[in-house]
Amino acid sequence: MTDFAIGILSLFFMGGLVLGGLYVPIALILCSFVGVWAIKGTPLLAAKMLGLAANDAISSYFFGVVPVFVLMGFLVSESGMGRDAFDVANAMFKRIKGGLGIGTIAANTIFAAITGISIASAAVFTKIAVPELRRHGYTTRFSVGVVAGSSVLGMLIPPSLLMILYGLLTEQSIGDLFLAGLGPGLLLACLFAAGTILMAYFAPGFIGKNLSADSDHMPASEVLAKGMPIALLISLVLGGLYGGMFTPVEAGAVGVAGALIIGVAKRRLSLDALWRVLVETGLITAAISFLIIAAQMYSRMLAFSGVPRTFGTMVATAEISLLAIILLYVVVVILFGMILDSGSIMLILVPLMLPVMVSMNVDLVWFGVITVIAVEIGLLTPPFGISVYVIKSSLNDPNISLKDIFIGAAPFAAMMLICLALVIAFPIIATGLLGR
Repeated sequence: MTDFAIGILSLFFMGGLVLGGLYVPIALILCSFVGVWAIKGTPLLAAKMLGLAANDAISSYFFGVVPVFVLMGFLVSESGMGRDAFDVANAMFKRIKGGLGIGTIAANTIFAAITGISIASAAVFTKIAVPELRRHGYTTRFSVGVVAGSSVLGMLIPPSLLMILYGLLTEQSIGDLFLAGLGPGLLLACLFAAGTILMAYFAPGFIGKNLSADSDHMPASEVLAKGMPIALLISLVLGGLYGGMFTPVEAGAVGVAGALIIGVAKRRLSLDALWRVLVETGLITAAISFLIIAAQMYSRMLAFSGVPRTFGTMVATAEISLLAIILLYVVVVILFGMILDSGSIMLILVPLMLPVMVSMNVDLVWFGVITVIAVEIGLLTPPFGISVYVIKSSLNDPNISLKDIFIGAAPFAAMMLICLALVIAFPIIATGLLGR
């Protein structure tokens, strides 16, 4: 059997194991080990190769961005900045029809700029925004849908955990990826806001027919008191990163220090809360480390088998246009999103497509933005839709079904498709700030 045939069989076996319910990293490691064993003919060499891959995967200094940004996101969430962001955004947009929905989107945009974790946004704003939206006349489906839709901004607007994972997989500059995600992230937030206004006027049955304005007037001093810490933290982290004062790891560490100081100053961080944050950070960092190790092993097995190289040659000789390849890739990513989580999709597809994109001289930062948007659409699509399940578990309301949340999120998934199409058609949306 040829090396190429072994590589293809490994992919099929891995797919079968994943669909059978095996944890994705374990499936990757198992198939990588067996694949290298079959190619090299000895289990000892396969074990040594995979051991080196595990060491190389997380020994880089830049892997430090994972725990610091995860820790910063949890500190921000625990210190109540999500509620502060919602209050400030609501005060700004309450006079617009559908303004509370726009306020939720704006608050999630702000929250995304200091956390980078979609699931955290979904959990926080489910508890904060959904009760307020329903109290002011918005339908249940729209209330949960706008939270589900806007929560995905956490993985696009920097800092983004998914961008970090892509950067580690492809060896691209994490700072460049953060900067490239800013334009599409703001574009998506604007599309969500415009869509909410249009639905308020033309689809009142979906969004709510008797919307009431927020009757609680927030004085300017309170807006300033709640908004200033958030603005300072965003300016400190992103301003320092893009201003060249910090590396991505240093920016995350400075953000942790800033979030900790703000939380203590607001008296919202108890010792119990701090311990809970540290434990959660450790668990997520360990899970991501395992994912990256598995991805590195998988990439090396593919390289030994020659599958990516052969696949790239086949694409080049078949004279298929880049647009056709990108569109096919996007369709596959979205379909994968219906059954897998975002990290697993990246682990499986990015190493397979990377050599093809390199051979066609594609800007890998632009390709990364496309990948993240397509993956995030999968967070809102049934039957998996992890953001939807997070919202369902956070609500703990038997009267709101998964079907209601998926239906509510559908218009926002459609707006994400529009955003994805615009980024594909006009790469400058993603690469303009990089001067490319």
